Amino acid sequence: MTAKQNELNIIQPDDWHLHIRDSEIMKAVLPATTRWAARAIIMPNLVPPIVTGADAQAYANRIRACIPNDVEFMPLLTLYLTQETNPADVVQAYRDGIIKAVKLYPAGATTNSHNGVKDIKAVYPVLEAMSDAGIPLLIHGEVTDTDIDIFDREAVFIERVLDPLRAEYPELKIVMEHITTRQAAAYVLNSSSGLAASITPHHLVVNRNIMLSGGIRPHYYCLPVLKRESHRLALIDAATKGDKRFFLGTDSAPHLDHAKIDLCGCAGVFNAPHTIEILAQLFDNLDALHELEGFVSLNGADFYNLPYNQHKMMLKRVQTPLKMKKKLETNQGNITVFDPQMPVYWQICS
Repeated sequence: MTAKQNELNIIQPDDWHLHIRDSEIMKAVLPATTRWAARAIIMPNLVPPIVTGADAQAYANRIRACIPNDVEFMPLLTLYLTQETNPADVVQAYRDGIIKAVKLYPAGATTNSHNGVKDIKAVYPVLEAMSDAGIPLLIHGEVTDTDIDIFDREAVFIERVLDPLRAEYPELKIVMEHITTRQAAAYVLNSSSGLAASITPHHLVVNRNIMLSGGIRPHYYCLPVLKRESHRLALIDAATKGDKRFFLGTDSAPHLDHAKIDLCGCAGVFNAPHTIEILAQLFDNLDALHELEGFVSLNGADFYNLPYNQHKMMLKRVQTPLKMKKKLETNQGNITVFDPQMPVYWQICS
């Protein structure tokens, strides 16, 4: 039997899909990410959303004002695609270095997505300009038709929306964000260059049973919703086999507890506080620690044509399980931290 590895030294990771909200909540949740990530793609679904280059610049300024001078962290901004989006504004914001990508939310698909796209063909002029300029499109890949089962929305989106879109604009760089199904993983694996996918920690470590067995557990409710075990295993296979088209996007999405435990509770999992430790344990359990650096530190940077981070991160296996924080206290209330439902013996040392 091979001895277990007790230390791991990797290039500092990034987060390629992150929600940090705004104002006081942003101040409270941002340190959970900056303690381990050097960069993060920041989601634009605020109220009101980040829809123009000027909006993105103002949001970036607010984010930077929350980062202490001794913390090195680069927020990478995105625009919220609407049917009124101006292609010239998108291209200019990208060329000016204000944004790194554009986010497509189908209207009604998730939190604060009511301003999203109802007719994909209505935004084809924007997508054409993005394709020409090399601007990545980040997609929340679900249909919202009421006749489609919520567990099938991702697979149907691929067939109805994504496949025709890629046929129309084959040079457009696309990230299928927070994929949750074996169909999505297979679609990326069977596609040509220019298509990638981000995967969350929670979709890698738990399935829908944790949300629905023994009572409804609202802190595991997210969108796309957790799927059955066979899908989780397909995501694990994609994340741990060294394929450069898959990388970490936490989709860490904090909500105050009173908004989660409500008559219509919000979708979102706050996993940022322990993301790297959880993933180190998962990859260790699967004898795949040698693939962790690629998934969390290298593959996303390669897709976005960015240099690797200069700093390194040391992880060590400890004898007793990590005592994970259960709640983040804010001046507006508590935010429950994601519980992976497994012991974690890895910790960040530097």
